[in-house]
Amino acid sequence: MEESVPQSGQDQSEHLERLNRIYLAIIMRYVNYIEEKESISVAELPMLVTPSNKEIIKRADSLKSKFSAYTYENNFFEASMAALDFVRDKIEYVSMPLQFWLMPEETLQFMAGDIIDKNVLLCSLIISLGNPSAKVLIKIQNESRKVITYYEFNGHIYVLNVDDGVVEYGSRDEMLENIHVDDDTVAYEFNDKMYIDIM
Repeated sequence: MEESVPQSGQDQSEHLERLNRIYLAIIMRYVNYIEEKESISVAELPMLVTPSNKEIIKRADSLKSKFSAYTYENNFFEASMAALDFVRDKIEYVSMPLQFWLMPEETLQFMAGDIIDKNVLLCSLIISLGNPSAKVLIKIQNESRKVITYYEFNGHIYVLNVDDGVVEYGSRDEMLENIHVDDDTVAYEFNDKMYIDIM
């Protein structure tokens, strides 16, 4: 028996809303099982950053194509700002009712993700644009969580915040001081090659 497809726009919208409620009910029934299977160790965090994935490369190439002859030295900074604009403006923020990791190529596919998904995508794009120093930094203090992407370029540190834009610092220590990473926080950073506990 084939599923009937609603004809009008309103009927289709109501149909999708009912389907979404069913999907959510299924997810919530198996939330503990899903989160158990989705849990990853800190050593596995670098696997989330995928600058060599073909979809990430394709998107990075699209960013580079805005320049007549892209070179890292002359165009990387502007390309990184375009990557930030893309992630901030085009990737919709979604809050899932459970812990679920999206790979950057999946975030691109769905054009949606949570704050970590958006930063992991941004970090992957920055590295694919030619800067291997890019890292995702996560700071946890009490119940709050701050997630940023940063990279080193021409002797400076650039912090890319998908909510607030970009801030430049003279050193990594200055950056850590300004985002208030201290003894009362848990903080760590990672990219495709490494993971480091900061505090």
